[in-house]
Amino acid sequence: MKPAIVLSTHTMGLGVIRGLGAMGVPIVAFYYDSRDMGYISRYVEEAIRVPHPEDSEDQFVDLLVESAARFGGSLLIPTDDPTLVAVSRHKSRLENHYIVACTEWEITKQFIEKKHTYALADAIGVPAPKTMVPQSADDVERYAQTIEYPCLVKPSQSHLYYEHFGEKMVRVDSFDQMLSVYQQAEEVGLEVMLQELIPGEDSLGVSYHSYSWDGMVLVEFTAQQIRNGPPEFGSPRVMLSKQIPEVLEPGRKILEAMGFYGFSCIEFKLDPRDGIHKLMELNGRHSRAEILDIRCGINFPWLQYQHLVNGELPNDSDFETDVYWISLDRDLGYSFKYRRQESYSLSDYLRPYLKPHIFATLDFKDPKPFVKRFTNLTKKGLGSYQKPKKSQERVAKT
Repeated sequence: MKPAIVLSTHTMGLGVIRGLGAMGVPIVAFYYDSRDMGYISRYVEEAIRVPHPEDSEDQFVDLLVESAARFGGSLLIPTDDPTLVAVSRHKSRLENHYIVACTEWEITKQFIEKKHTYALADAIGVPAPKTMVPQSADDVERYAQTIEYPCLVKPSQSHLYYEHFGEKMVRVDSFDQMLSVYQQAEEVGLEVMLQELIPGEDSLGVSYHSYSWDGMVLVEFTAQQIRNGPPEFGSPRVMLSKQIPEVLEPGRKILEAMGFYGFSCIEFKLDPRDGIHKLMELNGRHSRAEILDIRCGINFPWLQYQHLVNGELPNDSDFETDVYWISLDRDLGYSFKYRRQESYSLSDYLRPYLKPHIFATLDFKDPKPFVKRFTNLTKKGLGSYQKPKKSQERVAKT
């Protein structure tokens, strides 16, 4: 059986590792951040520290090419935005050595740079929040005359913005605040968008996961976002598998227009003002809640492996509903931090833990990643955690 090389091994990579490892696929983990926990999973046969793909893209790609002497012919799976960008930009070169599980840059750019995603949605009639990409402070002022507050300042490339500012977006309540956030991003060379705020609780959010090929969506999975961290603007910390047919047509429509193929995760939010699901984000790599799909009967990493390695196209979208996914550390942390702000009852908080569920990291059959995650968070809380150096390092499997 051909190995799978999983690039980046935080929550998304860990889900891929467990999904493939449970099916007997040999796993090699390439990671650039020692805070990752997936590379010590029981399913990983070898873990290799690599250069940071954003800071040292050429060195990162060169190492992948050099590693083909040992792992050539393997399935290469980027699982976060930095590795996806590097692999996608150099896909034609890497395809000489690996089976590459991502789109080429002409397609990837359309969802990595969110301004292109929203422009495409507008062009094909997929509902999305009103969005503007300012090129100057004057543009910000003009937009401020047409928008209602609060609204959002949202990065075009969210992974780069998060690296600088530690948040995915900023809610602003005035023109002065909007201008200040815009100028901060401009100072570090990052493009932002000014976007209408879709009101409503976190539970109005929907995740749509799919696998596409040759212009057709072959497998689909949907889930309701229950609680986000931070509330309202963060990523999901609790989700619930659920049939949500309203997002299937717009999801298929934008994937087809983009020419996308492979696995994708699209986020929508139901706008309570008009009852329409609005497109919030499209990611063309594996999801943070990948393990929920697997628990519910759709093992997307295995379907992808079977297709790209063995030529077997998937076609089954049946999945178990009413199963919760819980990011345990984030849910407990944000529930405590925002206990006065959030309006959940005790039963609301406890329900996911008392109903059928699966944890993002905690798995008693594969405990080491959770222990490492807990240790990292403890060190961070004590103020003793040092940001890891972005250097190459080989780790022996024990």
